[in-house]
Amino acid sequence: MHELGITRNIVAIACDSARGAPVRRIRVEIGKLSAIMAESVRFCFDICTEGTLADGAELEIVEIPGRGRCRACNQELDMDLPYGCCSCGSTQIEIIQGQELTIKELEIDTLCA
Repeated sequence: MHELGITRNIVAIACDSARGAPVRRIRVEIGKLSAIMAESVRFCFDICTEGTLADGAELEIVEIPGRGRCRACNQELDMDLPYGCCSCGSTQIEIIQGQELTIKELEIDTLCA
């Protein structure tokens, strides 16, 4: 399960970005064609945040749908798999959306001095 390593990296990046402040929420975007299972990331999240600045943080996952563009006719199409066939019959599909993994937002507690 590579999602464990991915989740560890998400938590590490969030904690580094927080610069010592407690992390309350992490919002990530995961593309449907990324080969990353959102449910597995959710499952690993509490384990990976334990004892970190993100311990107890909320994980919000936004799943980005797959989109492709046919290289033969330039038509755009929805994709559930990283391959497919256009209505023109071509299998030359370029993926234009759905492979991303992005930390979009980080909510932290501000520290007052």
